Amino acid sequence: MAGILTGKVALVTGASSGIGAAAAKALAAAGAAVALSARRADRLATLVAEIEAAGGIAMALPGDVAVEADAMAAVADTVARAGRLDILVNSAGVNEAGGVESLTLDQWRRVMDINLYGTLYTCKAAVPVMKRQKSGDIINISSTSGRRAAGLFGPYSTSKHALTGMTEGLRQEVGQAGIRVSIIEPGATETEIAGSITDAQWREMIQAHVSKEGAMQPEDIADAILFIVGLPRRANVSTILIRPTIDTAAM
Repeated sequence: MAGILTGKVALVTGASSGIGAAAAKALAAAGAAVALSARRADRLATLVAEIEAAGGIAMALPGDVAVEADAMAAVADTVARAGRLDILVNSAGVNEAGGVESLTLDQWRRVMDINLYGTLYTCKAAVPVMKRQKSGDIINISSTSGRRAAGLFGPYSTSKHALTGMTEGLRQEVGQAGIRVSIIEPGATETEIAGSITDAQWREMIQAHVSKEGAMQPEDIADAILFIVGLPRRANVSTILIRPTIDTAAM
């Protein structure tokens, strides 16, 4: 499949659904060979088949980015099989409802391990590869919750604030090596993010919120990713805040 990214190789985490799956399909449609990382191997296999049926190149790399070895292996396996890594999209993420008092420390760790440390692990593994190439794009998917504290969703908001700091620090660290680093902060987007919330009432509420009329679709965020990687190398879009057009104040 020829396109603006022909000859490029991308790794997408959280690729089994939502923004990750949409990003993988968009990058493949633009010509990139795409490696797909997520815990649900069956969904990855289905997505690989879909991309290949459309004429793209894809490979499944099942694993859990919260596990350091799995995250590092996703990068290493991509490079071993495809020869390089040009684009890293960190889309794996979970949510949880509650705060310091109401949630266990294990619940806090789970959110931080996936949303922050999973991204840190893949970035840590990808940077040396991209430095050798003297080029690369790292795109981390955050949330509007990374801009405002949310007591009802303490771990999620905390993880996304931390992700913002890590991403900006990395941008300053590796820009001279030709590596662009970006963060995308979507508002309400119809994904399965609510499925990770343990409290059934809050899970239902958040699912209704991200699915209501006017919410964005994962493909909208994938388009933003294509915009970032399609710019001339001299331009680094460091942050994209993207909200639904309708009822933006509530989203």
